[in-house]
Amino acid sequence: MSGPVETRKEGGILEVKLNRPKANAVDLETSRLLGKIFKDFRDDPDMRVAIYTGEGDKFFCPGWDLKAAADGDAVDGDYGVGGFGGLQELSHMNKPVICAVNGICCGGGLEIALSCDIILAAEHASFALPEIRSGTVADAASIKLPKRIPYHVAMEMLLTGRWLDVEEAHRWGFVNQIHKADELMDKAWEMARQLESGPPLVYAAIKEVVRDAEDSKFQDALNRITQSQLATVEKLYNSEDQLEGAKAFAEKRDPVWKGR
Repeated sequence: MSGPVETRKEGGILEVKLNRPKANAVDLETSRLLGKIFKDFRDDPDMRVAIYTGEGDKFFCPGWDLKAAADGDAVDGDYGVGGFGGLQELSHMNKPVICAVNGICCGGGLEIALSCDIILAAEHASFALPEIRSGTVADAASIKLPKRIPYHVAMEMLLTGRWLDVEEAHRWGFVNQIHKADELMDKAWEMARQLESGPPLVYAAIKEVVRDAEDSKFQDALNRITQSQLATVEKLYNSEDQLEGAKAFAEKRDPVWKGR
């Protein structure tokens, strides 16, 4: 699939690449397309893990397409089923998504990256929330970032718009790994293949538990698990894969996960 978003499938892995020269900015049409792509990925039982990246080696994504806005794209328009960038508001996304940041990642682009589960970045990548300089608010980042990194660091980024190089982003913990630019996608696919071989029902349960517990007290979240209130956990506990895991351990072999 080509156009503003390119996709590539290999086995249970989907690569989703922004391709909107010169900067991979996202307009309404692209956001709606991304939402459809990730919804289809979420709902396809044969797909296991996704990689989200950008074309080229300068920009991952600067966020909202200001040129499109000047031409009439409303900032509060229809972003599609997944919200801005296809992922932020996509419910029940219970599969791992890796973000491969290949360059500048700022504004809504950083919000997209924060919507993924694992962030790998090229050694020249940089990060910022420059919305303050244009008199607007990085709404999703204002919600997410103070929960991901130290509060005072997040607030400095939000209030000043200053840039972080990849080493600092890694130090504060919102970048998992740093790679040479020409190795980034190979490393992303290496991680994706590792995740593809893992237990999909466990991944789904982990993601639902993490989402459910984000704003809950520990005991309340644990009670919802023990009282069978989380669908993915119940599906796991009553699955063939749960039994397969125990058998494989007892038989000293690698498990064969079927996702059922």
